[in-house]
Amino acid sequence: MENIKHSHVEVKGLKLHVAEIGSGPKAVVFLHGFPEIWYTWRHQMIAAANAGYRAIAFDFRGYGLSDHPADPEKETLYDLVDEIAGLLDSLTITKAFLVGKDFGALPAYLVAVVHPEKVIGVVTLGVPFTLPGPSAIQNHLLPNGFYMTRWKEPGRAEADFARFDVKSVIRNIYTLFSKSDIPIAADDQEIMDLFDPSTPLPPWFSEQDLATYASLYEKSGFRYALQVPYRSLGVDCGLTDPKVPCPALLIVGEKDYVLKFPGMEDYIRSGTAKHFVPNLDIIYEPEGSHFVHEQLPEKVNHHIIQFLNKHSS
Repeated sequence: MENIKHSHVEVKGLKLHVAEIGSGPKAVVFLHGFPEIWYTWRHQMIAAANAGYRAIAFDFRGYGLSDHPADPEKETLYDLVDEIAGLLDSLTITKAFLVGKDFGALPAYLVAVVHPEKVIGVVTLGVPFTLPGPSAIQNHLLPNGFYMTRWKEPGRAEADFARFDVKSVIRNIYTLFSKSDIPIAADDQEIMDLFDPSTPLPPWFSEQDLATYASLYEKSGFRYALQVPYRSLGVDCGLTDPKVPCPALLIVGEKDYVLKFPGMEDYIRSGTAKHFVPNLDIIYEPEGSHFVHEQLPEKVNHHIIQFLNKHSS
């Protein structure tokens, strides 16, 4: 970890916090989800660097140590697509692998669609190709207490989170999201109420890890995270029947609650996802949770490095 270098890189007028290790000729850019940050990729960055790659993870705008845009409530996932492309330009990287987790998977795929000349291949964890828009997530097929429905409502998550310090919010979400059930609150509950204070942290997530996440979210807060992805996921992207032309790998933890989203498991297992990503390989990890890359780093590292090596020639 001490060999990971940190800097700020200006992209489209914002200074982004960038973590980097390795100096290989091929770059791998890691894209975090929520409630994650660059640090979520610590195991994969070191493995990629050791395998001869230049490993880069950064905090998206509005997250962690990166600048906030002037008007976060106007932002969408497409701002992150431009940001990733701009970061590659700022780092003078002509072409890279993109690795995305959770909502980070969406801009990873979209960069490959909109800027195919910049992407060698895409790896995503838990989330297949999903086109942002009104039908991205079938919220109406789940109870009103579904966490994404609750967090979409302006002010609701803010009031829920404000009852706790930042460290407790991260602890609660990480613990809830590590389970195989979709977080759904009862009518008289908020999402934070689902957390049982007697529940320990997952064995693969230390108090030091929690402290690192908390220190970064104490800096940024949750304002941008609630807007992107949760309150902007339904914004239509204007793309019709897009195709991801590059090779792609989807790593699925079979105990990831996302598999229980309406239609999700069938979309993946039936091969329908390959309509959008024709060159898609899928690997299932039977014990894998929503945080499979932190839970089973050696296995996930092996899958990612194998993919990188296969498509680097």
